[in-house]
Amino acid sequence: MVRTPLTPEERERGERLGRLLREARGDRSMAQVAADAGISPETLRKIETGRVPTPAFFTVAALADALDLSMDDLVGRCAPVASPVVPPVAA
Repeated sequence: MVRTPLTPEERERGERLGRLLREARGDRSMAQVAADAGISPETLRKIETGRVPTPAFFTVAALADALDLSMDDLVGRCAPVASPVVPPVAA
């Protein structure tokens, strides 16, 4: 199976997710949060650094639960930033 390359927007969304998770983790160790979420510390490290910009849904859900984040908040804060719509110039 060949995976399609990620768009710059998808990569940016993954970086935003990683920053949000690092901030939410605060002083808690990566190992503790990973254990609470049922994932490996290496997986959490890759997500936090943007090396895994599109983690599986259930991984994100487990991390959100371990960090007391709502999925709605994650979606709202990680969704692509809408660019302004510029109307076409009339000729």
